[in-house]
Amino acid sequence: MSSAVQVVDLFSGPGGLAEGFAGYRDEQGNTPFEIALSVESERSAYHTLLLRAFLRKFGESYPSCYYAFLNDGGTEPNWAERYPRQWDAAVRETLQLEIGTAAANIVVDARIGAIRRHNGGGTVLLGGPPCQSYSVVGRARNTGNASYDPATDGRLFLYQEYVRVMKVLRPAVAIMENVKGMLSVRAGGRAIIDDVVRSLQCAAGVDSYRLFTVAGPEAGLWEHDRPPSNFLVRTEELGIPQARHRVIVVCVRRDIDETVPVGELLRLHGAEQDVSVFDVIGLMPRLRSRLSRGDSESEWRDVVRDACEAIGSLPASWTDSELIPEELPRFQKAIARTQKRLRMASRLQWNGAVGGTEISESCPRELRTWISDPTLRRLPNHETRGHMRGDIARYLFASAFADATGVSPKSTNFPAVLAPNHANWLTGKFSDRFRVQLRDRPSTTVTSHISKDGHYFIHPDPTQCRSLTVREAARLQTFPDNYLFRGGRTQQYVQVGNAVPPYFARQLAGRVCHVLGEYERMRARSMAGSAPRVSKERKPRSTEWPQDTVKA
Repeated sequence: MSSAVQVVDLFSGPGGLAEGFAGYRDEQGNTPFEIALSVESERSAYHTLLLRAFLRKFGESYPSCYYAFLNDGGTEPNWAERYPRQWDAAVRETLQLEIGTAAANIVVDARIGAIRRHNGGGTVLLGGPPCQSYSVVGRARNTGNASYDPATDGRLFLYQEYVRVMKVLRPAVAIMENVKGMLSVRAGGRAIIDDVVRSLQCAAGVDSYRLFTVAGPEAGLWEHDRPPSNFLVRTEELGIPQARHRVIVVCVRRDIDETVPVGELLRLHGAEQDVSVFDVIGLMPRLRSRLSRGDSESEWRDVVRDACEAIGSLPASWTDSELIPEELPRFQKAIARTQKRLRMASRLQWNGAVGGTEISESCPRELRTWISDPTLRRLPNHETRGHMRGDIARYLFASAFADATGVSPKSTNFPAVLAPNHANWLTGKFSDRFRVQLRDRPSTTVTSHISKDGHYFIHPDPTQCRSLTVREAARLQTFPDNYLFRGGRTQQYVQVGNAVPPYFARQLAGRVCHVLGEYERMRARSMAGSAPRVSKERKPRSTEWPQDTVKA
């Protein structure tokens, strides 16, 4: 493409989609996309977004004082004083506003209008409207509320704000992301997804956009006789170390689809191999969990030692019935490794120590390069949280069980002595309340629920007896290691859980780049072939993007 394409990112969260587009490089090593505007309402996510926008102003060479801050700790530099030009540019790029409110829409529309006037139709729109009311958990919570009426829940209709911005911006390509639940949620007797696709197709006039699916055997132009489930993307099939299933709708302006073979150019091809949990977090520094009360290293050692002894002395009748003979030795070895670590380790840390920033060579090289940063000597956001003493024993048992069997235990697999005081423990309703992320497979979906208790995100290494850290979750989400999440740890977990994997967004960016590049070449060729010979006194016709190619 002749110049960087301006990108607008709505409902940005911590910036996963924008990071993928900003970080994509074409075959010549150029960065064809530039983030012009990001909008996020939540304070902590906004500050994460703002810092990342600031760092992008330096290209690939971030300030040395940023690395000193990450590596050595201490007081964070005042970025606005040290680098006022770059900081001011980042402040202009990122807005903390609640899209959909009257005040926010005035500001956003003014900025969108200016971007439109400056760039014509050569822009890209990104965004994932908040999904609490679409998600399975959110809908279960609403079902328990007798006064809840889907038709009056404004969160269900925030996609309309995305469509409204599309109408003003008229981008070349718009990408909407959301949770799988969007495909099945209903309001007023209608499926929300039907209204969503109809609104996107007609955002700038009747049939002004064509919708495309990008992965799987049905990838290509989407028509109304095809099921909306075709929009579902399974990221583990695309080299993401996580089974994250999301609705991805790619909208391409009609004039572009009529000019280039969009469907084939947008297709994402499956990865050659699955990327496992171990591939991305297996070589990270081993940390001990912490105790939610009375934490100290010696107290933690005592708790884990007691857990090892209790689990190691379980009745033979239990082990015979739950573990087949081939599995029992592996289970016992996992407990023995934990006991050995307690005896031999001189100091067990709960925060990311210096070193251990490597990624296993079993991880595909391109992803490994995307995540790792050789300038880092320690990993940010890599601290364990506190756990109840009883939960530490359950984590030890669960991870040892998974190590031996290759599956995470169900509630019925736990011995009675480790059963929590939950009325529904054996009802089967929450049989996987304690879920180990298996080392040799992609993880399960990292969700914002990881901020609650971590039971669904138990580390596969029995010697650590804990749930995943923010940084480990961020690696499963494919955030670069130098991506610093702001706010308290709970807010950091929420940001990571709600984000789009940047490495997946980078793949999308590559396909969009091919579409826009081919469109630009086709237009230039068409103009060159149809234009009359130009005298020296006359300038040739512009090959820049048209100001308005779709009539509303």
